[in-house]
Amino acid sequence: MSAIDGLPPLREVIAAHGLKAKKSLGQNFLLDLNLTARIARAAGDLSSADVLEVGPGPGGLTRGLLAEGARHVLAVEKDTRAMGALAEIAAFYPGRLEVVNADALKIDVEAHLTPPIKVVANLPYNVGTELLVRWLTPEHWPPFWQSLTLMFQKEVAERIVAKPGSKAYGRLAILAQWRTDPRVMMELPPEAFTPPPKVHSAVVHFVALPEPRFPAPAEGLQRLTATAFQQRRKMLRASLKGLHPEISDLLESVGIPPTARAEEIDVERFCALARALDESVSRLT
Repeated sequence: MSAIDGLPPLREVIAAHGLKAKKSLGQNFLLDLNLTARIARAAGDLSSADVLEVGPGPGGLTRGLLAEGARHVLAVEKDTRAMGALAEIAAFYPGRLEVVNADALKIDVEAHLTPPIKVVANLPYNVGTELLVRWLTPEHWPPFWQSLTLMFQKEVAERIVAKPGSKAYGRLAILAQWRTDPRVMMELPPEAFTPPPKVHSAVVHFVALPEPRFPAPAEGLQRLTATAFQQRRKMLRASLKGLHPEISDLLESVGIPPTARAEEIDVERFCALARALDESVSRLT
């Protein structure tokens, strides 16, 4: 479908530029331009924002963002094969699309963007979680972005919005819900993509809070949650013993039973424990 603009259908673009999706790059292309426009609309009003898109591929979502009125789009694409297709979109929307052939994990995107900034992306599966954690855990808050509207495997989306006590609850839920309001906006079946992945996908919208819900050191909370959920069925006094010689006392000091398991502890108490660990380690050094 190409009803959103006057450019060719994506299947023609892919054929013309030899853009067969590469598994090594985590590529699954979304070809229905009505769906890409829906994802763009899920990000809210784009007319007064710069938009960062990671992994645009042949440019289906890029076209959706521009058709929905994005002020300026920075498309960061690692695959050099996509440069020709993206250049055609840039020519169709003069002055509104900047394409950078780079690894999104290595580029300073802020140098290319003017606030307010929204991130909207069908993230490559192989870097999606790493990018999300980076965007959620900068040293200083609020971050460079106002909101994130991101496509993930459905299982990852469920982990992001999970509540304590559920099987999906873990590190991603804590990091996301600590500093943002995340919610699932839409789900997509495998057949919406080329090639079809083995799993369903979902779009999650995150709104950055002005301040984190609870004070905590970002690096310390990352380390704590990664350690706690690495062996999620263990009691915390066992799974966290490598972080502090008196971990049982620290757990009790913030109201966490040492026999509790990670999946039982809410965001507030994880933040309290991260603060206590940080303060105690500072005293010891």
